[in-house]
Amino acid sequence: MRVISGRKKGYGLKAPKGRQTRPTEDRIKESLFNILMEIHDESIVLDLFAGSGSIGIEFLSRGARKLFFVDRSYDSIKCIKENLQHTDLSDSAEVLKTDAIKSIMLFADKDIKFDYIFADPPYGQDLIIKTIEKISKENILKENGLLILEHEKNLVLKDKIDSLKKTDCREYGSKNLTFFTKDKLI
Repeated sequence: MRVISGRKKGYGLKAPKGRQTRPTEDRIKESLFNILMEIHDESIVLDLFAGSGSIGIEFLSRGARKLFFVDRSYDSIKCIKENLQHTDLSDSAEVLKTDAIKSIMLFADKDIKFDYIFADPPYGQDLIIKTIEKISKENILKENGLLILEHEKNLVLKDKIDSLKKTDCREYGSKNLTFFTKDKLI
């Protein structure tokens, strides 16, 4: 696993030990950032269920201003911090060891809104719908922000969930990337 582009291109990244995390494959990560194209240098990004932090680190490498990493696993938090230190990106990051749903409420309480939110919840735990609904309810996605979900291919998400509408869905083997924005008609 590595940083694929930007100012930290080529830096190797660690993954947490064990099988509880599924780091996003480099080919999916590369496709994601080809879709997103340029990351604005004022972007504020949230990496939920962050695992190794590789997606968030990629955002930082490509110019995002601030990254919030959230994971509840001690091993993941340790790994994210090591990866940030190795890439010298710690100054642009905040790492929170907490539950993703609780963190969404915390960001809402602090009135922090995001340009990008990336979420890759554990499969088979019904967390993806809860996460989307909570992001919508707590209104932490900016008006032109983008919610990006990595999930198992057989999970088909509705075109509209609360105040968020699906704008794209891409298939990569057994995984999908699905994109949501705020529904402007609400």
